[in-house]
Amino acid sequence: MLNRLVMTLVFGFLASNIAFAEDEKAPDWNAETLTGNWGEGRSSLYDKGITVELTHKSDMLANTSGGIRRGSVWLANSEIAVNTDMGKFAGWDATTIFVQYHVQHGNKSINNYAGSFAGVDNIETSTNAGQFYQAWLQKNSADDRLSALAGLYAVDSEFYVTDTSGLFLQPPYGMSAEMAQTGQNGPPVFPMGALAVRLKYASSGYYVQGALTDGVPGNLNNPQGTHIRLDQGDGTLAVLEMGYNTSEEGKSFNKTALGLWRYSARADDLIDVDALNNPIRRADQGFYFLAERTLRAEQNDPAQGLSGFVRFGTVNKNVYQAEWSGSLGLHYQGLFDGRDDDTAGIAVTTSHASSKYRVVQLALGNDTDSSETVVEITYRAQLKPWLSVQPMVQRITNPNMDTTLRDAWVAGMRLEAAF
Repeated sequence: MLNRLVMTLVFGFLASNIAFAEDEKAPDWNAETLTGNWGEGRSSLYDKGITVELTHKSDMLANTSGGIRRGSVWLANSEIAVNTDMGKFAGWDATTIFVQYHVQHGNKSINNYAGSFAGVDNIETSTNAGQFYQAWLQKNSADDRLSALAGLYAVDSEFYVTDTSGLFLQPPYGMSAEMAQTGQNGPPVFPMGALAVRLKYASSGYYVQGALTDGVPGNLNNPQGTHIRLDQGDGTLAVLEMGYNTSEEGKSFNKTALGLWRYSARADDLIDVDALNNPIRRADQGFYFLAERTLRAEQNDPAQGLSGFVRFGTVNKNVYQAEWSGSLGLHYQGLFDGRDDDTAGIAVTTSHASSKYRVVQLALGNDTDSSETVVEITYRAQLKPWLSVQPMVQRITNPNMDTTLRDAWVAGMRLEAAF
């Protein structure tokens, strides 16, 4: 019912010629998208306040050796995002409505072959489904220094984010591996957002932002479709981030941030029990640090050159498999002459096992290693403004921290298109 209602609103907007614009200059849809300007339809919508983005990603991946077993898969994600400037549409100044819907396709899980704790592919989900990822309203004030947002929201759209890590296919370069394992159904990140409110204040590069979300995104018993439930015991997730960011989109990177997060609901200790032999309930919380920089910009074009990032985060070591994870990486745009829009990258992520997790596994007869480390090398070739091809290879050392699994090699390619 919710899916049908929101889709009716989205496409009702389109039929009414509503449009959105983030700047005054309209995009060149004929060059930047496969389907073009829709007979001037996109321009008409844009002038009245809406942009519509249609994208598709297809990943062909194979675990060539090691891990659980050899095998190959196809994964895909199709998406529509509608961003509405309500100032142009209804005279609501400094107000934006954003709706994002995606459909998952694919035949199998690549991680069922590789067996990685951190995962292999950032569009892999537990099931094929169509669902709303985000649907929120944002109001800005104080010359856009202050903004408030409410609705269906994904925390990794603004928190714990480094743009330079977005090149890579492995999941922890979006939401990090240590935080991704938390909560009863994970934090509200792809593919499921959660009902939330978010406040942000930014001035002179400095910013502070906080979000309060439903503690259990979606429905634990039904991953299909969109579910907004506020069940007893769900609790909330609170995230606070403070930082400094003078990055210019498409030109340079300069961001440093520190974040804290905490679920109001407690989590079971992996080992310790109370007098009634029930697991002791522990605080479910952590912190993170991130930084990214432009390390070397080419003289003729500041958008080209070498950039890097570093990320580190912890969780309660009494509760989860990994007590911390850290990642770092480099990417270079325009590495080769004549390929100014291509990007090459290398990144590494290490997830460290908690001592209690290792004790539990040992008691079960499973010998575990202290960590899992994954190295990814990739190259994104921009064949057209609307089409890219991205081959990659991953080396997974100690998959899932399991000593019985040989190191895995995963190779694959992403095809991405804008329609």
